[in-house]
This record gives sequence, C-alpha cells and structure tokens, in this order.
Amino acid sequence: MSFYTASVLHDDVATLRAERLKSGTSIVPLSFHGVTKARVKQVLDKLGLGNRPDNVDAVYALLDDETLSWFPSAPKGTKFSDGASTAHIGCHVGILQRGGGKLDREGRDYWIKPMREVGGVEPVTLIDSVFVAGHPIAKSGNSAYRLNTDFKAVLRASADQLERKFAAWASQDAIRRRREHQAKVEEEARKRVDSGHSQLIADSVVHYVKRFLPEYEVLYIDDGDGDRITDEDKKRLTGAGITLQLGDAMPDVLLWNKKTDRLWVIEAVTSDGEVDFHKVEQLTKLAKRCGKKGIDFTTT
Repeated sequence: MSFYTASVLHDDVATLRAERLKSGTSIVPLSFHGVTKARVKQVLDKLGLGNRPDNVDAVYALLDDETLSWFPSAPKGTKFSDGASTAHIGCHVGILQRGGGKLDREGRDYWIKPMREVGGVEPVTLIDSVFVAGHPIAKSGNSAYRLNTDFKAVLRASADQLERKFAAWASQDAIRRRREHQAKVEEEARKRVDSGHSQLIADSVVHYVKRFLPEYEVLYIDDGDGDRITDEDKKRLTGAGITLQLGDAMPDVLLWNKKTDRLWVIEAVTSDGEVDFHKVEQLTKLAKRCGKKGIDFTTT
C-alpha cells in the first residue's frame, strides 16, 4: 500500500478490510502469538491504563505482525508491528478492528503517550528504509511507534509466569512502579462505597476552598459518571476563558481566581495517592492554551 494523505490512508485501510471480509479471512486475528485483547487489557489494568478500549486496541494493533507495513518506503516484508505512525494506529483501531472511522489523532495523548511514559511503546523513525530509534526528525511523516521488546515478552508470558514477569518489568522503572501502585490503589478504591469519594469532593469545596481559597470560584465539580459537563458548567468555563478540546483531562474540582487569572485544581483521593502526573501535565497544557497565568494543585 502507498499512503500519501490521510484520506488515501483511510480509503486504503477500508478497502483492505473489505477485501479480507470478502475473502473470508479474519479481518484481525483473535490473537497474535497467543496474545489476545483480554491479555492486553489484563496487563494494562496492572498499570491503570486498561479502562480505555482505545488503549487496549492501540497496543493490540502494534502486535500485528501479519499485516504488511503501511509506509510506502518500508522494505518488502516489513510488518505493521515493526513501526506504525499515529495515523496508522488510528486507522488500524478505528477501521480495521472496529469497522468505523479512524481514531482522532488528538486522542494519542491517551493511547500512545502513557504507554511511552512507562516504556511499553517506543518511538522509531523510518530513515533510508530502516527503522531507527527515536524521533530525530521533528514532525517527520515517517515518525512511528512500536512495542518495546521487554513489554512484548510480558504480554506473551504464560499464565503462571505473568505476575513474575510483570513484576520484574515494572521494577525496572520508577514510573512503571508508580503506575502499578496507582492501579492497585484504584482497584481497592473501586471496592469501597463510591459515595465516599463524592462526599470528599463536597467536603473539599465546603471546607478547604472556603478556608484556603476564598478568592477562587468553582467552575466545575466532577462527582459522577458519563457526560459530566453540564450546560451550567460550560457557561462558567466559557466565562472564565476556558475552552475544552478532545483529550483535555478534567479534575474533581476546577477553580478560577478572577483577579489573578489563575486556575486551581483539587483531586479528591479516598486512599493513598496524589494527583496523577499525566493529569497534571494535561491540565497545565490546558491552562497555558487558554492563556491563564498559572495553575496549582491540591490533593485532598
């Protein structure tokens, strides 16, 4: 396949899916070397990353060593798993796996970046028909990603060896250990009565904000599931100059000081832990993008 534009890529992947359907072959195998989506989710759950289907499917796409590479300059026989761009992964998940439209590339902060931070996915670039480590050329059309060899070994571990291999892999990196810890804490928290979290958010607004942040006004409170941003929330956010985009993280409580034009975030945690580092980064980006003077964080 030769892809030069996003539309051509989309159409060619859709054609590939149709061809596989017509031929009676599996569009996407139920496993790659014995690794199923269930196994991928099992491992990602240990990192607190398995709750988003996009994350699971993106990792599963990078296991695909049956589909040929979608880079036109890749050597003959190069597989998708050797290196795939953000657009490639988005099309693999959205079109090939799900039969719909490609994933929005802005979502990569959720289905690529966290996996890069823990070392499960590594950046590569196709240069002179060879994938080299890293992204040495800024904004190159040949920038790609692949699964780290050690992480693939964890995914492929037998059932009786999985815990041991995951523990050994996680212990090699501080961020992995932190994510593993956070995942365990979150799992324990889910076993508890959920009203405790909602009460803690309410107490944070009533007691902490009143005492320590009297000049801040509440823009948004997240104490539910599903579509969490109401029309009233949108009005307050707009009034404070906050414009939300796909992929923006939302905290338990978001506050704004009109005088200083600074934001303040409160994250309510019912067990040990602190504000998730990825959320801190995302919210800091939001503040800068919206022209705020700064943003601060409190864990209650």
